[in-house]
Amino acid sequence: MIAHLVDLHQRRVYPAEILVENGRIRQILELDSAPQTAGFILPGFVDAHVHIESSMLPPAEFARMAVVHGTVATVSDPHEIANVLGNEGVMYMLEDAARVPVKFCFGAPSCVPATTFETAGAVMDAAAVEKLLEHPGIGYLSEMMNFPGVLFNDAEVMAKIAAAKRLGKPVDGHAPGLRGEDARRYFAAGISTDHECFTYEEGLEKAQLGVKILIREGSAARNFDALWPLLKEFPEQIMFCSDDKHPDDLVQGHINELAARAIAYGCDFFDTLRAACVNPVLHYGLPVGLLREGDPADFIKVDDLRDFRVQETWIDGVQVAAEGESLLPRLLSAAPNQFTAHSKKRDAFRLKSNASEVQCRVIEALDGQIVTGAASELLQVADGCILSDPARDILKITVVNRYTPDAKPALGFVRGFGLKEGALASSVAHDSHNIVAVGTSDEALCAAVNAVIAAKGGISASDEAGNARVLALPIAGLMSQSDGYTLAREYAELDAWTKDVLGCTLRAPFMVLSFLALPVIPSLKMTDLGLFDVERFGFVEVVE
Repeated sequence: MIAHLVDLHQRRVYPAEILVENGRIRQILELDSAPQTAGFILPGFVDAHVHIESSMLPPAEFARMAVVHGTVATVSDPHEIANVLGNEGVMYMLEDAARVPVKFCFGAPSCVPATTFETAGAVMDAAAVEKLLEHPGIGYLSEMMNFPGVLFNDAEVMAKIAAAKRLGKPVDGHAPGLRGEDARRYFAAGISTDHECFTYEEGLEKAQLGVKILIREGSAARNFDALWPLLKEFPEQIMFCSDDKHPDDLVQGHINELAARAIAYGCDFFDTLRAACVNPVLHYGLPVGLLREGDPADFIKVDDLRDFRVQETWIDGVQVAAEGESLLPRLLSAAPNQFTAHSKKRDAFRLKSNASEVQCRVIEALDGQIVTGAASELLQVADGCILSDPARDILKITVVNRYTPDAKPALGFVRGFGLKEGALASSVAHDSHNIVAVGTSDEALCAAVNAVIAAKGGISASDEAGNARVLALPIAGLMSQSDGYTLAREYAELDAWTKDVLGCTLRAPFMVLSFLALPVIPSLKMTDLGLFDVERFGFVEVVE
């Protein structure tokens, strides 16, 4: 193969012929010239931190779509399915991924359950995590979300970190907003990365501690614009990641988009591509070729070095994508699940009060962020029930336990969705994946929640009359068995309906919805056990 080779080690571009034999690069011959139409060859892109489950696709189908954008490998945290199915879920991801050539590096989930403040489907203690870390298919200890456990030397937390260190496997961080001495102590425990920085100042402080900063741009959390200057200051410590990528976004692009944006913002060309292609391979020890003689023949061909439009993707010397089309076969995945919730009655969503009006805590959903705000609003009471107030964008939120058949829904209030009518519901609800829903009325909430229950997992939307649409996710209530492109189209249609008919104003409403139940991210969240104040690290009453 003759093309212009982008050598990220020598930091130069030159004409070359690449000879491949038995899946590896046998020789690279530098040439005097090559036709401009020959294109450019560079190492494949790597997503340095992603939850494959967020695409609503199993690994084999995710791979089929990602290779089109030049992705040859991912560093993947199976934390989501582990919180539903435990070790069985992690093994499912490994087995499904093994059916395709994309190089998935899975981690051992460090926080299952994520906290004790919600009901999860599994428990993975230090012994289980250590056993998993010994598995050859597990490359690292996944994001350590329990930063208080690190700071206070919790025995279970420290045992998991010690096991990873003993086995020579990196430990991923998860410390949103952690600064100062607490941050220093957290990372000094042996934690080497953080993908949760949402301001430049936070990223700068952590980078100065030697932390590898993963600049995240996903479907919900979008931190690229805040953090990209760090690439100019700490080029060897920067990687790119998506964290969570919904299927309609995956159709459009992946890490290639972040490389193009960094170049457009004036970042150094070679530093940008090292962040996108090389730094994750070196940090996690991935078996991914970097365009050197003897390396696995993992590379991509692009038609320019600005937009990185991918013409070809090669993994182990086999072409897996060509001109926007995946060459990987469509494979049907199995559907393990754990979903026992029974359908609910409308009265289950009534929040009662004896007063005529009450002061209530309100979660503030923020577009493009997984952090939330906290507000206090006066709400009216009618017939002994506290009312939502769509005119002021104050809606009811509920989290319904999916693991216990007749558990009572937890109730509260949220603003930021802009719904004029109806409700949204999802069993993709980080991290325990109970059912989270928001709505303008109890009737609409009930219809949306019951649609998810009937499907044994999925996302749904209901109008005020109780007419619900649902996208079924039979794999652990998180992933679909559908063709990825079909799923992306159906998801986009449901997303558009929530905006065009129900009036939702968020860019990615279901992604924002999924993080409202995550009690490790500031500041006010809702779990199946109640309203949780992350700053206080405890439950609070809805009515103040």
